[in-house]
Amino acid sequence: LKMHGLMVFCFSSVALLASVKSAFPPPCDSQIYCTGPILDQVQKAKLFDDDKYFVDMKLKAMPEVVLSAFHNLSNETSNVKVPPAKLQEFLSVYFEKPGTEFESWTPPDWHDKPKFLGGIADQNLRDWAEKIHHLWKSLGRKIHAGVKDHPELYSQIYTPHPVVVPGGRFRELYYWDSYWVISGLLLSEMTDTAYGMIQNFLYLVNRYGFIPNGGRIYYERRSQPPFLTLMVESYYQATKDKDFLRAALPALEKEHRFWMQNRSVAVKVKGAEHELNRYDVQVGLPRPESYTDDLELAEGLTDDRKEQLWMDLKAGAESGWDFTSRWYIDSDGHNNGTLAETRTSQILPTDLNALLCLNEKTLASFHRILGDGDSAALYDQAAARRLEAVESVLWDAERGAWFDYNLLTHSKHFEFYPSNLAPVWAQCYSRPEMGEKAVQYLKGSGALQFPNGVPTSLRESGQQWDYPNAWPPLQHVLISGLSKLPSEDAKQLAFDLAQRWIKTNWLAYMKYEAMFEKYDVNGDGKPGGGGEYEVQLGFGWTNGVALQLLDQYGATLTSGSRRSFSLCHFCLLPW
Repeated sequence: LKMHGLMVFCFSSVALLASVKSAFPPPCDSQIYCTGPILDQVQKAKLFDDDKYFVDMKLKAMPEVVLSAFHNLSNETSNVKVPPAKLQEFLSVYFEKPGTEFESWTPPDWHDKPKFLGGIADQNLRDWAEKIHHLWKSLGRKIHAGVKDHPELYSQIYTPHPVVVPGGRFRELYYWDSYWVISGLLLSEMTDTAYGMIQNFLYLVNRYGFIPNGGRIYYERRSQPPFLTLMVESYYQATKDKDFLRAALPALEKEHRFWMQNRSVAVKVKGAEHELNRYDVQVGLPRPESYTDDLELAEGLTDDRKEQLWMDLKAGAESGWDFTSRWYIDSDGHNNGTLAETRTSQILPTDLNALLCLNEKTLASFHRILGDGDSAALYDQAAARRLEAVESVLWDAERGAWFDYNLLTHSKHFEFYPSNLAPVWAQCYSRPEMGEKAVQYLKGSGALQFPNGVPTSLRESGQQWDYPNAWPPLQHVLISGLSKLPSEDAKQLAFDLAQRWIKTNWLAYMKYEAMFEKYDVNGDGKPGGGGEYEVQLGFGWTNGVALQLLDQYGATLTSGSRRSFSLCHFCLLPW
């Protein structure tokens, strides 16, 4: 560390000050990809449209050679800043463009005509589902052996098995995306590819103690919503492979311990103390892949506030909702403000706690399947404790839903987010009427008035995880939760929402011959917008969700014009 500090001092006193003042570790230890003057100058020069481009480039020489060359280049220029033209020249000598870390790979278990296609009644939708099934071939990636042999030359984290990536700028594996990707692969009867992806995640847990946000070293000190246990559950349900389950279980428990030891907080409500979880990334400095965004956002803030903001932005990225007004807390403690008032770590999220509740119940069931009743009982108890905490801290009986909890004001946030119904999906509630109350809450929320799905919030903040965007995983969790409720009303609403979502995905595909990462709840087949980057094509989780809904509701979904809009009896109800 002393050598690192000295080297940075040679290059840039500003970088040294930043590293000395930060009480927190950098996003990773690389002095090229995560901290230091090369990152700082290249990103500030805005040589590329997207900050992610530079940190995905491969080194042509060892890091110490590149650092030394940059030191010499800095000494040649009289001022501290290297001119952009010289920076470009430097990059062309010492870096390769992104993507060279992958070999082309077509999943060998891909085959024509998986069985589920036969259950889709509408010919247009069946043809489209077949095209989505074909997309898996274009999203497969195999990491070059060079990444394993020379990890110091890459920001890519090596994983032993090929992966299916989201698409677009997301060239590497991502954690929570992969749950919906794997579900889609299993429907496509690509069991070996799904198995390999899960093995990669088990490998990452054993290496890091948790799963990083994605497959890059600049992501390695933050995670994403912990879906690995449910990936294993999906695979087990498809294969009934007990040996696989037995081999996977230690890593699943290790990941659960990480979340309980590093992302939990005690909260006292009505005299009783409860333990719940949050997103919380104790890592300093701007995110390397969004370096200038984070610097510009923090302009004018005190050093302490900058550090806090950068940590909360990383926690926002860890939540998967990057970014959203959901994580805003203004100076009065209200769920309001701007991106610079992101305080993710001060919020207990309903969906994270619902997911962990479901994980605990699932871990208990795994132990029972494997004949370990004592371990099963421990996870049953953990799930029961969490259910009690979720109901004591997050449930609001008057409104009939669950709400995020503000740790600064010890109060709930009552804005609408689809996550307010996550415990319905996780079946993490004690009384049947709570599920039905949540349906009534949803109907009265104003979130059902849109033709293309349920928006991520009802606030238009300009952030991508807000109105008017609708995201595949949130649609799926909501639809899946509603479909599990006993009432016909809830089941019909689940179908209607599935119809809206499939219709907008299909219309957009007809227009653009592409699947998008998100969609606009208004218009006819319109991709979503907002946020830090252009809307991306591909797209892993969109494909997975579409295939699951086409499988679940294939007999009744339609691509037709008016018949599919039976759903609008929910849109137009007078509240």
